[in-house]
Amino acid sequence: MIDLFQEIFGTIRRNKLRTLLTGFAVAWGIFMLIVLLGAGNGLIHAFEESSSSRALNSIRVSPGWTSLPYDGLKEGRRIRMQNKDVRATATAFPDHVLKASATVRQTGVTISYGGEYITNTLYGVYPDYTQIEVAKPVEGRMINDQDLQERRKVIVLHQKGAEVLFGKKPTASPVGQYVKIGNVMYRVVGVFADQNDQDSGYSLIPFTTLQTIYLKGEELHRILFTIKDLPTQEANLAFEADYRKVIAANHRFDPKDYSAIWTWNRLRQYLETQTAKNAIHIAIWVIGIFTLLSGIVGVSNIMLITVRERTHEFGIRKALGAKPRSILWLIIVESIFITTLFGYIGMVAGIGVTEWMNLVAGSQVMDAGEFKETVFSNPTVDLGVAVQATLTLVVAGTLAGFFPARKAVKVSPIEALRAD
Repeated sequence: MIDLFQEIFGTIRRNKLRTLLTGFAVAWGIFMLIVLLGAGNGLIHAFEESSSSRALNSIRVSPGWTSLPYDGLKEGRRIRMQNKDVRATATAFPDHVLKASATVRQTGVTISYGGEYITNTLYGVYPDYTQIEVAKPVEGRMINDQDLQERRKVIVLHQKGAEVLFGKKPTASPVGQYVKIGNVMYRVVGVFADQNDQDSGYSLIPFTTLQTIYLKGEELHRILFTIKDLPTQEANLAFEADYRKVIAANHRFDPKDYSAIWTWNRLRQYLETQTAKNAIHIAIWVIGIFTLLSGIVGVSNIMLITVRERTHEFGIRKALGAKPRSILWLIIVESIFITTLFGYIGMVAGIGVTEWMNLVAGSQVMDAGEFKETVFSNPTVDLGVAVQATLTLVVAGTLAGFFPARKAVKVSPIEALRAD
């Protein structure tokens, strides 16, 4: 075995440049595959992280301004959504709408406790708000049905806001304490946090309480509802078109006026992202496989050249009694050695780059104004995938060495000795 490796190292030393170029092709193939998989995983992980705490079967509807004239009315009208739109949402589509709710807001309020205060936005919400949005309870409870029915003066503070008012390590729990907003006292019933503490400048109170205290009348800020039995993008688009007709009838605007109301269908977005995710996976593997093939072709070429250059040597070996199996083994081991060594180098380099990407850009968030989305997260590759890709290349490199080797051992000693 020692003699075998001495011969392999001797061959490599005599052909340094050729071996390095072939090894580079092998290492580059593995390196690019791992880096591409890492980048693709960063996009996929970001979407999964953003959607993990939200109801994927939910739709958010916000009012806008008309951009088309309709029924004798000019464009540029502001649409003000009302409670009747929530009722229409709940009743017009019994086969597809599970539950409809809404939010109403009051901006620029001051919440005070003792000598501390924060400037906040109050959101009046329904009890199902936390099932649809990213707000999750940390302490106490969230808004419930009884709060809504009795228009209770209760509040759920954001964790960051609670830390300002009560201290990061309060002597007593904020739950049960009273905070002051204007001239109204609110009892703190809970504390919540959202994903990545994306927006700490808001607190939650019952929907009916906010409408009553701040004289909102029937006006609301946004409609939220969950849907069912819409398994395809086409079905979702058809439902959205029908939904626009219902709201358009309430406010007299063109159903095709997409500026009048804005809809964010998370289910349709999810289906689109799944399609994009599959396309990303396919593209990455296609590019990666072709890159690997370039390395395999490089190994195959160097083995062919090696066999041709050493044909005379193989003839002498066979004339002296060397068995074809020993010659075959010599060439295959050389092929395995080159692909394993440089494949390992490419794998380590690729994993190193993905870890660097994770350190530098492992949690990129896009601020879209009313909401924030994680767009790149944890661009790393499972070690098992990297090892499997490397082993695949080693096996392919072995086959690349086997066929020229088999051709070499089939040459008769006399023909081999006549070779230049």
